[in-house]
Amino acid sequence: MKILLEFQVLRFPWSIQTLRRLFHQYRTTFAPLNFSDYEAIGRCEQEVPEYFNFASDVLDKWSQIEKERKGPSNPALWWINGKGEEIKWSFEELGFLSQKVANMLSGPCTLQRGDRVLVILPRIPEWWLLNVACMRTGVIIIPGTTQLTAEDIRYRLLASKAKCIITTDLLAPAVDSVVSKCQFLKTKLIVSESRRAGWLNFSDLLKGAPAVHNCVKTKSQDPVAIYFTSGATGSPKMVEHSHGSFGLGFFLCGRYWMNLTASDIMWNVSDTAWVKAPIGSIFGPWFHGTCVFVHAMPQFDPRAILNTLCRYPVTTLCSAPTAYRMLVQHDLTRYAFKALKHCLTGGEPLNPEVMAQWKSQTGLTIYEGYGQTEIGMICANMKGMKIKPGSLGKAAPPYDVQIIDENGSVLPPGKEGDIAIKTDAKRPFTFFTRYVDDPVKTASTIRGNFYVTGDRGSMDEDGYIWFMGRSDDVIISSGYRIGPFEVESALIEHPAVVEAAVVSSPDPIRGEVVKAFVVLSPPFKSKDPKELACELQNHVKNVTAPYKYPRKIEFVPQLPKTITGKIRRNKLRSKEWGQI
Repeated sequence: MKILLEFQVLRFPWSIQTLRRLFHQYRTTFAPLNFSDYEAIGRCEQEVPEYFNFASDVLDKWSQIEKERKGPSNPALWWINGKGEEIKWSFEELGFLSQKVANMLSGPCTLQRGDRVLVILPRIPEWWLLNVACMRTGVIIIPGTTQLTAEDIRYRLLASKAKCIITTDLLAPAVDSVVSKCQFLKTKLIVSESRRAGWLNFSDLLKGAPAVHNCVKTKSQDPVAIYFTSGATGSPKMVEHSHGSFGLGFFLCGRYWMNLTASDIMWNVSDTAWVKAPIGSIFGPWFHGTCVFVHAMPQFDPRAILNTLCRYPVTTLCSAPTAYRMLVQHDLTRYAFKALKHCLTGGEPLNPEVMAQWKSQTGLTIYEGYGQTEIGMICANMKGMKIKPGSLGKAAPPYDVQIIDENGSVLPPGKEGDIAIKTDAKRPFTFFTRYVDDPVKTASTIRGNFYVTGDRGSMDEDGYIWFMGRSDDVIISSGYRIGPFEVESALIEHPAVVEAAVVSSPDPIRGEVVKAFVVLSPPFKSKDPKELACELQNHVKNVTAPYKYPRKIEFVPQLPKTITGKIRRNKLRSKEWGQI
């Protein structure tokens, strides 16, 4: 972080004139599409270009516009940490630094086009530089949450065959504990002010990296990122996206749902591991020259959120419904927001009551969007639309969203069924490429002429979609997707547990929480239930990502019959039965 603070304009070891001269030298020639074309492409009214790279075709164009003093007056990235440190980068500076990082990846890190890199970083500026640098080099980025355990990291390194991992001091020991089991891993890069044996140091490499890098020429269908996403059964799946689906696919989302312009400042309160991060903190805003605002809070703090909105000119806020549920617990009339005018949410259903409370105390409407890691924005409430509280809104372009039955037939208004997207003969370019190494899972998403989301819902006569729940048993808590199988597997590893079944349980703040039904082995039946429940919760936190732990545990003599069928479908792992 210290080296990046030094790279700000006011502290640059180069003069502004030198920086601009270097920018002229490294700026490759490109012929980007006119921004007006992106609208037609996003609506599938114009063919997707054969070649596209967001770094060269969009970010470098904004840099050129900025250099000619025709562009945004706000910075491209505005980062604070709440402790007095602050970074502001223009698009020109973002381009300069990201090209140095690109040379780091292709040089000392020995990464080549098509290689995969696991990036586990909190909300620090290096995360943004690495995202852009990976685009420039054609390296495929795999974001991960900082809550991952050593076992989670081992699984992701092996499943993805990543050749490089980039993380901080926090997780470096966990990586070192499993690295001997990860035969594909070649390079470890640490983002830290201190050095660690066996690791390359980000700050050291950045200082000596060349400033000139020629962006690779990527095709629109070339892979750009892989996201691990939880399902009802098995380990997390790898969702692969392309330069087209990510780079081009979120133009309309930024323009219409986020309602962004070059004069806006967007604050997306999202973990860097989730797909909401690139949507709301890279592609959506930067397509439109919008400033991306970041507060590097290690944990969600409602008062810090509200005070930041009062102190900084954030115009657009995007956060999970759980965050709004926590914010409305405070007297919002005591806070005078400096510039906030547009509020967004997604990732889980928003309670109409919370929307009404926010509106009555701030005068602002929360616009809910509904999407998936696999296919981006599906439905949304947008400015100018009539808002029906509790609804997901209407289909977002370019999608034709319908409610279908098990045979793939469209259901009439008011009937519950599967939320699906019509694909016809041509798969929308905004879709994910595939589940990596899982063609069966990829094929299972198609039913006739429809892509099936896995969610249940209905459509009213006005075309609004109403969410009913998951068709599988995935639990969505505070915006996090949690697969029951992962939690059950963690519980079964504890000697006290004979059988375990995990289900969703309603929660007024988080929407849903994980509840576990546990059958104990005889030696543990006499233990204090509260102490044992706490012990099992801590065990799960240590075995898998902490956000997955069961907040509710009920000890039972046998699994309830009401959930046994569901559990059996989910292939419950049991010490007595093995894997069913």
